[in-house]
Amino acid sequence: MERISLSNSAFEGDNNAYLFTAGAETVLIDTGDWMATTREQLEAALSERGLAFADVDRIFLTHWHHDHCGLAGEIQAESGADVYAHAADAALIEGDEDAWTAMYDRQKHYFEEWGMPEDRQEVLLERMTDGETTVEPPTVTPFEDGETFAVGDTELEVIHTSGHAAGLSMFEAAIDGERQVFSGDALLPVYTPNVGGADVRVDRPLEKYLRALRGIVEAEYDRAWPGHRDPIDDPADRAQHIIDHHEERSWRVLDALDRNGPCDTWTVSADLFGDLDGIHILHGPGESYAHLEHLERADTVVRDGTEYRLADGVADRLAATDANRWALEY
Repeated sequence: MERISLSNSAFEGDNNAYLFTAGAETVLIDTGDWMATTREQLEAALSERGLAFADVDRIFLTHWHHDHCGLAGEIQAESGADVYAHAADAALIEGDEDAWTAMYDRQKHYFEEWGMPEDRQEVLLERMTDGETTVEPPTVTPFEDGETFAVGDTELEVIHTSGHAAGLSMFEAAIDGERQVFSGDALLPVYTPNVGGADVRVDRPLEKYLRALRGIVEAEYDRAWPGHRDPIDDPADRAQHIIDHHEERSWRVLDALDRNGPCDTWTVSADLFGDLDGIHILHGPGESYAHLEHLERADTVVRDGTEYRLADGVADRLAATDANRWALEY
């Protein structure tokens, strides 16, 4: 197995594609985005190994985001490769019109519920649709949690890790006598994957993501190969760090409500992240919503229409907390 690092001018952080050539097959996990620079980089990396898009037999996708599946359709068109993704994401990857209409309708609903100003909505929608028509969608074979695939001498097991995306999946494998995992965007080495905004189809996004992280902690993998940037040598420690981060963020959400009084999601987002641009116009309030929704179900905050306030007694508990963290149940 080899890691191919690909630039990412559309989103954040260099992407990774993972190449398997053992046995008679050529297999990729993820493809990077659809941009011309990424295409040239992946073609060059394959060429250095005596391969081309036409030689790819199978592609396994961690999720539907374009910076992970952007070239799958082009590769499939050249090679006839089978493309696999979780059933929850398959329709979006295939470019199904009904699935995308439902996605946009749901986003629009949340933009209003979050209190996102109209002018910021316009900027965001332009950002999200920029370049989408250049993506050639593949035909997808759906998989489910727990399915296994033989790739040469390596067996990949699907570990469904919903949160960042409804169908986000990792692939667990025994490599060089170690228990390793291709973690996609479930576990990243530098920044934390967005929850709440990155896929508005996910119900209870923070709860689901925290459970996925707890699973990574308990699995005690020897190494994780993430969707972006460098390998992670202590996945359990990194997963616990992100859990801790979300408890700190929940404390900050509650502190924002304590200082500002009842307010909507957009106001909380502004308190946490300041002015936002580009895709962060979606990610900031989305993550704020994920925390507010989780805290509401825990009876820590109370929602009245589009506004949230602290539940009775929470302000006193917050004042008595000196760790700037709020323990989350999941």
